Amino acid sequence: MPATSSARASTSSIALFGAGGKMGTRLARNLIGSRFDIRPVEVSEAGQARLQADLGLTCLPMEEALEGAEVVVLAVPDTAIGKVASGIIDKLAPGTMVVVLDAAAPFAGHLPERADITYFVTHPCHPPIFNDETEMAAKKDHFGGIAAEVAKTIWAPVMRSHRVTVEQMAILEPGLSETVCASLLVVMSQALDECVKRGVPEQAARDFLLGHMNVLGAVIFKEVDGVFSDACNKAIEFGIPALMRDDWKNVFEPQEIAESIRRIT
Repeated sequence: MPATSSARASTSSIALFGAGGKMGTRLARNLIGSRFDIRPVEVSEAGQARLQADLGLTCLPMEEALEGAEVVVLAVPDTAIGKVASGIIDKLAPGTMVVVLDAAAPFAGHLPERADITYFVTHPCHPPIFNDETEMAAKKDHFGGIAAEVAKTIWAPVMRSHRVTVEQMAILEPGLSETVCASLLVVMSQALDECVKRGVPEQAARDFLLGHMNVLGAVIFKEVDGVFSDACNKAIEFGIPALMRDDWKNVFEPQEIAESIRRIT
Protein backbone atom coordinates (compact mmCIF):
# COMPACT_ATOMS: atom_id res chain seq x y z
CA MET A 1 0.00 0.00 0.00
CA PRO A 2 1.73 3.22 -1.08
CA ALA A 3 1.47 6.58 0.61
CA THR A 4 1.94 9.34 -1.95
CA SER A 5 2.69 13.03 -1.65
CA SER A 6 1.62 14.22 -5.10
CA ALA A 7 0.19 12.83 -8.28
CA ARG A 8 -0.03 13.33 -12.00
CA ALA A 9 -1.43 11.48 -14.99
CA SER A 10 0.02 8.07 -15.86
CA THR A 11 2.79 7.98 -18.44
CA SER A 12 4.45 5.36 -20.58
CA SER A 13 8.26 5.46 -20.35
CA ILE A 14 10.10 4.99 -17.05
CA ALA A 15 13.85 5.39 -16.54
CA LEU A 16 14.62 3.29 -13.47
CA PHE A 17 17.87 4.35 -11.76
CA GLY A 18 19.38 1.79 -9.40
CA ALA A 19 17.48 -0.94 -11.24
CA GLY A 20 19.93 -3.65 -10.19
CA GLY A 21 19.73 -2.97 -6.46
CA LYS A 22 17.46 -4.69 -3.96
CA MET A 23 14.68 -2.11 -4.29
CA GLY A 24 15.25 -1.49 -7.98
CA THR A 25 14.93 -5.19 -8.80
CA ARG A 26 11.61 -5.39 -6.97
CA LEU A 27 10.28 -2.43 -8.92
CA ALA A 28 11.63 -3.72 -12.22
CA ARG A 29 9.92 -7.07 -11.68
CA ASN A 30 6.56 -5.35 -11.20
CA LEU A 31 7.06 -3.04 -14.18
CA ILE A 32 7.71 -5.93 -16.57
CA GLY A 33 4.51 -6.66 -18.46
CA SER A 34 2.82 -3.47 -17.26
CA ARG A 35 1.66 -0.62 -19.47
CA PHE A 36 4.98 1.13 -18.80
CA ASP A 37 8.14 0.91 -20.91
CA ILE A 38 10.96 0.24 -18.43
CA ARG A 39 14.45 1.63 -19.10
CA PRO A 40 16.83 0.24 -16.47
CA VAL A 41 19.94 2.16 -15.42
CA GLU A 42 22.50 0.49 -13.13
CA VAL A 43 26.12 1.50 -12.55
CA SER A 44 27.38 -1.68 -10.89
CA GLU A 45 28.38 -4.64 -13.02
CA ALA A 46 26.95 -7.03 -10.42
CA GLY A 47 23.59 -5.29 -10.59
CA GLN A 48 23.61 -5.31 -14.37
CA ALA A 49 24.35 -9.03 -14.40
CA ARG A 50 21.61 -9.73 -11.84
CA LEU A 51 19.01 -7.86 -13.91
CA GLN A 52 20.00 -9.77 -17.04
CA ALA A 53 20.05 -13.16 -15.33
CA ASP A 54 16.94 -12.78 -13.17
CA LEU A 55 14.68 -10.59 -15.29
CA GLY A 56 16.17 -10.62 -18.78
CA LEU A 57 16.67 -6.86 -18.72
CA THR A 58 19.59 -5.09 -20.37
CA CYS A 59 20.69 -1.83 -18.76
CA LEU A 60 20.92 1.33 -20.80
CA PRO A 61 23.33 4.26 -20.66
CA MET A 62 21.91 7.15 -18.64
CA GLU A 63 21.45 9.46 -21.63
CA GLU A 64 19.63 6.80 -23.65
CA ALA A 65 17.34 5.91 -20.75
CA LEU A 66 16.41 9.56 -20.19
CA GLU A 67 15.72 10.29 -23.85
CA GLY A 68 11.96 10.70 -24.08
CA ALA A 69 11.34 9.21 -20.61
CA GLU A 70 8.32 10.77 -18.99
CA VAL A 71 9.07 9.34 -15.54
CA VAL A 72 12.40 8.88 -13.75
CA VAL A 73 12.40 6.62 -10.69
CA LEU A 74 15.32 7.01 -8.28
CA ALA A 75 15.63 3.59 -6.60
CA VAL A 76 18.92 4.56 -4.99
CA PRO A 77 19.95 4.96 -1.32
CA ASP A 78 18.82 8.10 0.53
CA THR A 79 22.43 9.23 0.80
CA ALA A 80 22.82 9.15 -3.01
CA ILE A 81 19.53 10.69 -4.11
CA GLY A 82 20.75 14.28 -4.00
CA LYS A 83 23.86 13.49 -6.04
CA VAL A 84 21.99 11.42 -8.62
CA ALA A 85 19.20 13.97 -8.96
CA SER A 86 21.68 16.81 -9.38
CA GLY A 87 23.50 14.80 -12.05
CA ILE A 88 20.42 14.35 -14.22
CA ILE A 89 18.37 17.47 -13.51
CA ASP A 90 19.65 19.36 -16.58
CA LYS A 91 19.03 16.35 -18.83
CA LEU A 92 15.30 16.03 -18.10
CA ALA A 93 12.68 17.19 -20.56
CA PRO A 94 10.13 19.74 -19.32
CA GLY A 95 7.22 18.00 -17.65
CA THR A 96 9.23 14.99 -16.49
CA MET A 97 8.12 13.38 -13.24
CA VAL A 98 10.92 12.35 -10.86
CA VAL A 99 9.79 9.65 -8.44
CA VAL A 100 11.55 9.26 -5.09
CA LEU A 101 10.86 6.22 -2.91
CA ASP A 102 11.25 7.81 0.52
CA ALA A 103 10.49 11.19 2.09
CA ALA A 104 13.92 11.63 3.70
CA ALA A 105 15.82 13.32 0.86
CA PRO A 106 12.93 15.58 -0.24
CA PHE A 107 12.24 16.57 3.38
CA ALA A 108 15.91 17.39 3.90
CA GLY A 109 15.97 19.59 0.78
CA HIS A 110 18.35 17.41 -1.23
CA LEU A 111 16.37 17.56 -4.48
CA PRO A 112 17.45 20.29 -6.92
CA GLU A 113 14.78 22.83 -7.78
CA ARG A 114 13.43 23.10 -11.29
CA ALA A 115 10.08 24.71 -11.99
CA ASP A 116 9.09 22.69 -15.05
CA ILE A 117 9.39 19.16 -13.60
CA THR A 118 7.35 17.33 -10.96
CA TYR A 119 8.64 15.51 -7.89
CA PHE A 120 6.51 12.60 -6.69
CA VAL A 121 7.28 10.86 -3.39
CA THR A 122 5.94 7.37 -2.74
CA HIS A 123 6.61 4.64 -0.20
CA PRO A 124 4.92 1.29 0.51
CA CYS A 125 2.92 0.72 3.69
CA HIS A 126 3.75 -3.00 3.17
CA PRO A 127 1.27 -5.86 3.63
CA PRO A 128 -0.64 -5.53 6.93
CA ILE A 129 -0.20 -8.10 9.67
CA PHE A 130 -3.93 -8.80 9.54
CA ASN A 131 -4.96 -9.85 6.04
CA ASP A 132 -7.02 -12.44 4.18
CA GLU A 133 -4.22 -13.98 2.08
CA THR A 134 -4.66 -17.74 1.68
CA GLU A 135 -1.79 -18.66 -0.64
CA MET A 136 1.45 -19.36 1.21
CA ALA A 137 3.61 -17.32 -1.20
CA ALA A 138 1.42 -14.28 -0.60
CA LYS A 139 1.34 -14.82 3.17
CA LYS A 140 5.15 -14.98 3.19
CA ASP A 141 5.46 -11.79 1.13
CA HIS A 142 6.34 -9.56 4.09
CA PHE A 143 7.71 -6.72 1.95
CA GLY A 144 4.93 -6.58 -0.63
CA GLY A 145 4.98 -6.34 -4.39
CA ILE A 146 6.21 -9.83 -5.29
CA ALA A 147 3.64 -12.59 -4.70
CA ALA A 148 0.98 -10.92 -2.98
CA GLU A 149 -0.53 4.24 -12.25
CA VAL A 150 3.26 4.33 -11.32
CA ALA A 151 3.07 3.90 -7.55
CA LYS A 152 0.35 1.24 -7.78
CA THR A 153 2.37 -0.63 -10.41
CA ILE A 154 5.74 -0.61 -8.65
CA TRP A 155 4.23 -1.51 -5.27
CA ALA A 156 1.62 -3.96 -6.58
CA PRO A 157 -0.55 -5.51 -5.29
CA VAL A 158 -2.11 -2.44 -3.66
CA MET A 159 -5.15 -2.49 -1.37
CA ARG A 160 -5.35 1.27 -0.74
CA SER A 161 -3.46 4.32 -1.95
CA HIS A 162 -3.03 7.30 0.38
CA ARG A 163 -2.21 10.90 -0.56
CA VAL A 164 -0.16 12.71 2.08
CA THR A 165 2.32 15.59 2.25
CA VAL A 166 6.07 15.06 2.41
CA GLU A 167 6.00 16.31 6.00
CA GLN A 168 3.29 13.79 6.91
CA MET A 169 5.23 11.00 5.21
CA ALA A 170 8.29 11.94 7.28
CA ILE A 171 6.17 11.56 10.43
CA LEU A 172 5.24 8.07 9.22
CA GLU A 173 8.85 7.24 8.29
CA PRO A 174 11.21 7.52 10.03
CA GLY A 175 8.95 8.65 12.91
CA LEU A 176 6.25 6.00 13.28
CA SER A 177 7.67 3.05 11.36
CA GLU A 178 11.35 3.20 12.32
CA THR A 179 11.92 5.35 15.41
CA VAL A 180 8.90 3.90 17.21
CA CYS A 181 7.85 0.58 15.63
CA ALA A 182 11.27 -0.79 14.66
CA SER A 183 12.80 0.28 17.99
CA LEU A 184 10.05 -1.38 20.03
CA LEU A 185 10.27 -4.55 17.94
CA VAL A 186 14.02 -4.69 18.61
CA VAL A 187 13.26 -4.33 22.33
CA MET A 188 10.75 -7.18 22.04
CA SER A 189 13.39 -9.34 20.38
CA GLN A 190 15.83 -8.48 23.13
CA ALA A 191 13.16 -9.39 25.71
CA LEU A 192 12.78 -12.77 24.03
CA ASP A 193 16.56 -13.26 24.28
CA GLU A 194 16.38 -12.36 27.96
CA CYS A 195 13.75 -15.05 28.55
CA VAL A 196 16.01 -17.60 26.85
CA LYS A 197 18.93 -16.39 28.94
CA ARG A 198 16.83 -17.06 32.04
CA GLY A 199 16.18 -20.66 31.00
CA VAL A 200 13.06 -20.60 28.81
CA PRO A 201 13.44 -22.83 25.70
CA GLU A 202 14.01 -20.54 22.71
CA GLN A 203 11.31 -22.03 20.46
CA ALA A 204 8.79 -21.88 23.28
CA ALA A 205 9.60 -18.22 23.95
CA ARG A 206 9.40 -17.36 20.24
CA ASP A 207 6.07 -19.14 19.73
CA PHE A 208 4.66 -17.54 22.88
CA LEU A 209 5.73 -14.02 21.89
CA LEU A 210 4.65 -14.15 18.24
CA GLY A 211 1.34 -15.74 19.15
CA HIS A 212 0.61 -13.05 21.70
CA MET A 213 1.65 -10.33 19.24
CA ASN A 214 -1.09 -11.68 16.98
CA VAL A 215 -3.92 -11.82 19.51
CA LEU A 216 -2.91 -8.72 21.50
CA GLY A 217 -2.40 -6.73 18.31
CA ALA A 218 -5.83 -7.76 17.01
CA VAL A 219 -7.47 -6.34 20.13
CA ILE A 220 -5.31 -3.20 20.41
CA PHE A 221 -5.77 -2.24 16.74
CA LYS A 222 -9.48 -3.18 16.80
CA GLU A 223 -9.26 -5.99 14.26
CA VAL A 224 -11.50 -7.94 16.62
CA ASP A 225 -14.05 -6.88 19.21
CA GLY A 226 -12.25 -8.01 22.33
CA VAL A 227 -11.03 -6.84 25.72
CA PHE A 228 -8.05 -7.69 27.89
CA SER A 229 -8.24 -9.41 31.22
CA ASP A 230 -7.90 -7.35 34.38
CA ALA A 231 -4.46 -8.90 34.88
CA CYS A 232 -3.32 -7.85 31.39
CA ASN A 233 -4.64 -4.31 31.85
CA LYS A 234 -2.79 -4.06 35.16
CA ALA A 235 0.42 -5.30 33.50
CA ILE A 236 0.06 -2.62 30.81
CA GLU A 237 -0.63 0.07 33.41
CA PHE A 238 2.63 -0.67 35.20
CA GLY A 239 4.57 -1.82 32.14
CA ILE A 240 4.39 1.34 30.03
CA PRO A 241 6.01 3.67 32.61
CA ALA A 242 8.62 0.99 33.35
CA LEU A 243 9.57 0.74 29.66
CA MET A 244 8.89 4.20 28.21
CA ARG A 245 10.06 7.69 29.10
CA ASP A 246 7.28 10.17 29.89
CA ASP A 247 8.37 12.36 26.97
CA TRP A 248 8.69 9.61 24.34
CA LYS A 249 6.16 11.28 22.02
CA ASN A 250 8.72 14.02 21.43
CA VAL A 251 10.10 11.80 18.65
CA PHE A 252 7.25 13.22 16.54
CA GLU A 253 8.19 16.86 17.13
CA PRO A 254 9.26 18.58 13.87
CA GLN A 255 12.81 19.25 15.06
CA GLU A 256 13.33 15.61 16.05
CA ILE A 257 11.92 14.33 12.74
CA ALA A 258 14.29 16.72 10.95
CA GLU A 259 17.24 15.56 13.04
CA SER A 260 16.38 11.91 12.45
CA ILE A 261 16.33 12.50 8.69
CA ARG A 262 19.58 14.47 8.87
CA ARG A 263 21.24 11.44 10.46
CA ILE A 264 20.28 9.14 7.58
CA THR A 265 20.87 11.47 4.67
